[in-house]
Amino acid sequence: MNRSTINAILRAASAFIRERGFHLPPFAYWTLEEWRTRGAECAEIVDNRLGWDVTDFGTGDFAHTGLTLFTLRNGNPRDPARKPYAEKILVVEEGQVTPLHFHWRKTEDIINRGGGALTVQLYASTSDERLDESQAITVSIDGIRRTVAAGSIVRLQPGESITLPPRLYHAFWGDTGRVLVGEVSSLNDDASDNRFLHPIGRFPAIDEDEPPLYLLCTDYERFSILR
Repeated sequence: MNRSTINAILRAASAFIRERGFHLPPFAYWTLEEWRTRGAECAEIVDNRLGWDVTDFGTGDFAHTGLTLFTLRNGNPRDPARKPYAEKILVVEEGQVTPLHFHWRKTEDIINRGGGALTVQLYASTSDERLDESQAITVSIDGIRRTVAAGSIVRLQPGESITLPPRLYHAFWGDTGRVLVGEVSSLNDDASDNRFLHPIGRFPAIDEDEPPLYLLCTDYERFSILR
């Protein structure tokens, strides 16, 4: 992805988050120059990969297969007992798909925080990590158990949420407009706890055609932040 494209995405996402009345922490808006004035006091942000995350999943087609996230809090896989939970805010565009995947360890609540409807497709997984296209699935939607057929689509209206346990395949996309989505979960480890049904590129290669507006969580190493 071009850095200019990522910058435009971040501008639009930041505006939408503010419009919905959600507020990000100050470091969300630090420039590269501001980051370079910081020291060891910011190690938790860098080590736990807090902050912005923009991906097209290696497709080159962000509008149709992509996601914008901000990780507000997270533990560290090297010391999971210290902070065993995470929280993210996501901006999901209408018709923009996050492809089918599951997590081996993470349990998460996906919450529609406002905007359009969020559409979630569900499949159980087999022992060899394929789709189980015959097994019905029982999930909790706002604390109410609901059993649906394999491949069913659940539409979450603003305020509604669904709990996704480990090894449950799910894909999601916005419906009837852009959606602000919350994620509250056990510890998040994007390096080793994502099982996509089809191989993808989780983090994009970036063409630095202009300076970064805000750093992505994958930029900390690229720009030697706190190193």
